[in-house]
Amino acid sequence: MTDQQKELALLAEEFEDCNQESGLHIQLVMNEPKAFDGFMAHYGKFSGVTNYIAMIGKKGPELDEKCGYYGERLVLKAQQLGLNTCWVAMTYSKVKTAFTVNSGEKLCIVISLGYGKNEGVPHKSKPVEAVTKANGPLPGWFRSGAEAALLAPTAMNQQKFVFTLNGNKVSAKAGLGFYSKIDLGIAKYHFEAGAGKENFTWA
Repeated sequence: MTDQQKELALLAEEFEDCNQESGLHIQLVMNEPKAFDGFMAHYGKFSGVTNYIAMIGKKGPELDEKCGYYGERLVLKAQQLGLNTCWVAMTYSKVKTAFTVNSGEKLCIVISLGYGKNEGVPHKSKPVEAVTKANGPLPGWFRSGAEAALLAPTAMNQQKFVFTLNGNKVSAKAGLGFYSKIDLGIAKYHFEAGAGKENFTWA
């Protein structure tokens, strides 16, 4: 077993946990070269990618946010294992034999997996004040959560989300735009990690 196969096997354990917790139908697709072989993939600068995570779940208003939240959990786990990842919205070809979409489900988005040529570049972030609302000064944990959310990847680097504090309750709202609900799920996962789940509850 190669190092990458070992890492993917460890990642698969996290898949099971995420699927059980979320009710999603997340699948690991390996050795599928066609997904990133089209024009958009070349335009998006993907090369040599044959492994990816297919974020699949039951159709419904919460699907995008849920896929963002649990997908980012898997992204961070993959990075801990030494794998590079990239959220891929428009640049892959849907190879229907590579994964299973049951009746009532849909493929939401995919996340490429592999060893990158580099670690990528940091994106520009909005100031914390641009994505937060509170009646008074921001507690340290809330600011830490917002800062962590601003480090999260978002489609087109939009950062179209707002966190509002009311007592120890936090509400999170997505702005308008492509994939903004997926972005919100990603940002909420980062907010929890930065703020500490013990400090607040979601409103």
